[in-house]
Amino acid sequence: MTTSTFTSLLRHGALALTLAGMASTSTAAPPSTHWSPSWMASTQPLWHGDFVLPTGVPFQFNRQTVRQVARLSIGGTRLRVVISNEGGTAPLHIGAARVARHAQGSATVEGSDQPLRFGGQAQVTLPPGARWVSDPVDIALPALAEVAVSLYLPQPSQPAGFHFDARQTAYVADGDLTASMRMPADATPLSTRVYLSGLIVETPEAPVTVVAFGDSLTDGNGATPGANTRWSDALAERLASRHVAVLNAGISGGRLLKDGMGRAGLARAERDVFAQPGVRAMVVLLGTNDIGWPGGAFAPAEPAVRAEQLVQGFRQLIAMAHAHNVRIMGATIPPTERALQGTPLEGHYSPEKDQVRQAVNRWIRESGAFDAMVDFDALLRDPAHPARLKAAMDSGDHLHPGDAGYKAMAAAIDLEALLGMHIPP
Repeated sequence: MTTSTFTSLLRHGALALTLAGMASTSTAAPPSTHWSPSWMASTQPLWHGDFVLPTGVPFQFNRQTVRQVARLSIGGTRLRVVISNEGGTAPLHIGAARVARHAQGSATVEGSDQPLRFGGQAQVTLPPGARWVSDPVDIALPALAEVAVSLYLPQPSQPAGFHFDARQTAYVADGDLTASMRMPADATPLSTRVYLSGLIVETPEAPVTVVAFGDSLTDGNGATPGANTRWSDALAERLASRHVAVLNAGISGGRLLKDGMGRAGLARAERDVFAQPGVRAMVVLLGTNDIGWPGGAFAPAEPAVRAEQLVQGFRQLIAMAHAHNVRIMGATIPPTERALQGTPLEGHYSPEKDQVRQAVNRWIRESGAFDAMVDFDALLRDPAHPARLKAAMDSGDHLHPGDAGYKAMAAAIDLEALLGMHIPP
């Protein structure tokens, strides 16, 4: 492992690596290889029961196995798994952990299963708030491969390292089933993520990373679960052959200026974007909830946000990106008329809120403050009703795109403008 890679790993937010664990593995890889991030899930604090949405996780896990699936963006010759106890108030004890190629549902590919170790040990205890990185696993994985990570929790464990909208089914069952090829038929499905927050692969090239930074429109709400059809997934498919990783740092309910269903974008950018090894560029799609939440079901007592406040926040995010030598592409905010109409969650749209959205979009298009711009608003809006999503792009809730909309969003991103360099065909 190179010195720069070691430094990058230590910068990875609240990453907790024991010196003993690193010493046991640091000589295993030739110095010409690098550790490159290939997948991530941004962690969120668990919210209280009086919030408008339930968390979707149990109070605790105990003597149970949790199996979760994730798709890599770039491939590599070996793999490290990042476990998170962020948000946890007690130590997290992992009794056993394994990784395998994913087949279908809860099933893994026969013969691909490998144990995970931490500093040479099969078990590990994470302090509250920490992340922990596994030892390398000898499992060659191509770009866009799916892996299944199984964790056995032998003690009462709160669901820390939580991510609300996984767009991928996880499976929970009693006992240590980490080595089982398939979880039992009565396993409990979860639509959330817990504990699993990153996958890092060994590559011959130094890491080049793009981070998609946003809210539920980046997290993929409205995309088909298990189909990898978020716009970040489609962007990863465009960049995989060029060995550029795409990390999804979207949080449903995320906002730029204030905490929502996660920390404010300005607060979490350091951990979720700038601490990623090899980060070259970010695409920011935020503002929908800053504008839509106040006065509605999510934040009924909050005053309306002004366009000037969002512009100021974006200017600060741009300054942060440039201070880290990261290119930043700004995305215009898609329309929200009829959003969540007829449900207890409606309230994102009003004519006054739409005026704020349009003012912010004009600034994104015309100011030149971002290094590059992608006009998701123009792409997704209905020409006959510009305050609404185009029917062909709409998931059906009039707030989030569907699979076709997300695919079109990724295709609209100019790769050369994003990366600031010529991209060979």
